Amino acid sequence: MIGAMKSSLALCEPPAQTPEIAKSVLAWWDRHRRVLPWRALPGQHADPYLVWLSEILLQQTTVQAVIPYFERFRGLWPRVEDLAAAPPEEVMRAFAGLGYYSRARNMHACAREIARRGGAFPRREAELRTLPGIGAYTAAAVAAIAFNEAAAPVDGNIARIVTRLEAIEQPIAKARAAISKAAAALTPRDRPGDFAQALMDIGATICTPRNPKCPACPMQSVCAAWATGEPQNYPRKATRKARPHRKGAAFFAQAADGAILLRTRPPRGLLGGTLELPGTPWSGDYAPDEAASGAPFPAPWRLIPGIVEQAFTHFSLALNIYFVRLAGRPPAHGDCFWIAPEKIEGAALSSLMRKAVAHGLSFATEPKADSRTAPINRRRNGFSMKTR
Repeated sequence: MIGAMKSSLALCEPPAQTPEIAKSVLAWWDRHRRVLPWRALPGQHADPYLVWLSEILLQQTTVQAVIPYFERFRGLWPRVEDLAAAPPEEVMRAFAGLGYYSRARNMHACAREIARRGGAFPRREAELRTLPGIGAYTAAAVAAIAFNEAAAPVDGNIARIVTRLEAIEQPIAKARAAISKAAAALTPRDRPGDFAQALMDIGATICTPRNPKCPACPMQSVCAAWATGEPQNYPRKATRKARPHRKGAAFFAQAADGAILLRTRPPRGLLGGTLELPGTPWSGDYAPDEAASGAPFPAPWRLIPGIVEQAFTHFSLALNIYFVRLAGRPPAHGDCFWIAPEKIEGAALSSLMRKAVAHGLSFATEPKADSRTAPINRRRNGFSMKTR
């Protein structure tokens, strides 16, 4: 689910009787619930594996973006035991493009642990939190939705709803305790999973960040933000810090048979475990005239016109892409390897590197690509780097 705030409210007891507001929300849900591939149909029991899988995939992205990924995972690994037995590189490949790649590693580790335990997910929120990659929000969501436990997950949609209901004056990041207390008071003992999903749907379709559709909301009559006449002004905005800008270079080497040189990023850290074009570190003081020092081998690298840009959570990035076409396919050195062009589509490339590879491929198909720009480096090392 979208949003920076993800917390569990299990320490706050839900009310013994279903509050009137919860009854209204559940009645709305029974009429307007979204049909999503991981949700159980009315009268059916939720599959804990599919609930968990969807919640992991949905972190920091949208429902529409996740649906094809979810279908892919369910098709490849219909049971948690199947996912546990999958090679890590296949899991990473299926995850590529969703970002935050530590989730893929933790997902696989969690699946292996569940398989070790016999394939059954724990029911209780506290037990779920002991599993790899399951934090407070995911534990509460799985407990409530899959097992109807009295847990109250709070994602970005629910945080926004609660902030408006209470007209909380602080930005979400500074109002966690108040939001948690208010959300706990709303959550009923009866159907807590349906209630959580109803709030998620209301946040996605009615109580949206901009232009909320208040007349359609089952909570309008008790909404303090609506009463102010300016519900769109909640949640209050935090002061944004300027996002640092970094630059760097990546090197697109194409062998005579069309193969492209790639390498694997370190398993930890940003884009960990994904594949990339070899390149320089990314920094604010990157100097283009020093790009050659990051090349995987000395060759007449040529700068491709244009840049590849990407916005990460904490910084923005601009990459120069350098190109060389080789007369053969020399041995790959270090952590680099050659990949056939027909395997690029299924490779575990991040969104950034898909753009970088596409930029290189587009240039490679242009007439006289080898001579359009001046080379940055004509030296050779111990093995031949002949170019066409």
